[in-house]
Amino acid sequence: MLSHPNFDPVAVQLGPVAIHWYGLMYLLGFAAAWYIGRMRCRQPWSPLRAEQLEDLIFYGAMGVILGGRFGYVVFYNFPQFVEDPLWLFRVWEGGMAFHGGLLGVIIAVALYARKINQPVAAVWDFIAPLAPIGLGLGRLGNFIGQELWGRPTDSVFGMVFPKDPSQLARHPSQLYQFALEGGVLFAIIFFYTRKPRPQLAPGGLFLLCYGCFRFLVEFVREPDGHIGFDALGWVTRGQLLSLPMIVVGAGVMVYAYRRAAKD
Repeated sequence: MLSHPNFDPVAVQLGPVAIHWYGLMYLLGFAAAWYIGRMRCRQPWSPLRAEQLEDLIFYGAMGVILGGRFGYVVFYNFPQFVEDPLWLFRVWEGGMAFHGGLLGVIIAVALYARKINQPVAAVWDFIAPLAPIGLGLGRLGNFIGQELWGRPTDSVFGMVFPKDPSQLARHPSQLYQFALEGGVLFAIIFFYTRKPRPQLAPGGLFLLCYGCFRFLVEFVREPDGHIGFDALGWVTRGQLLSLPMIVVGAGVMVYAYRRAAKD
């Protein structure tokens, strides 16, 4: 049985201002996206020039923050939002959802693509390899803050989290997601996009792979306490939200390759 190192979730304390590790992970994720984007701008088929990258990252950051908060409120706590609509804006109380952040980024990037007169699909494909590092770092922030831990287990990977009232050994599911959503997903998308691919195929591959990884990890991740299981006694809210990603991602890839074959 392993023990969580019980990290201090506050990375830096500047008087009354506390900078949490989770927030720093967001900043590192955007920095990683900028660095990878700079490399990808050198590709002959890149829809963006290097000097446009900062604005793209800004639009993407706004999509992550606004979409992530909106998604958490709508997908996971809608009854509370109905009772207290202003809770949507009290971001300091916590609550972000990946699926909402994804929708926010898709919309924000589409708006930026229109602004610079580039095909929306091409810019979506451009950002596909930029996102996984940030996703992985976000899960690492969850681990440091002892959030979103896994279900009880007696396996050798079981870990006791000091903040867990039950003090049961649990799957460190945040680390599983860090490895899959950060490392494995990045490797797949990065190497896949090293040469030209049919338009929309990189974006479709991202949706397909993330959806599959998240669906699998949900089997060992503790469901949200106020939601529990949504169906069949084992289907979680995360799995329900990931299923459309898998279907749409696979469909988009089939469409992209069929259209490329016709062209």
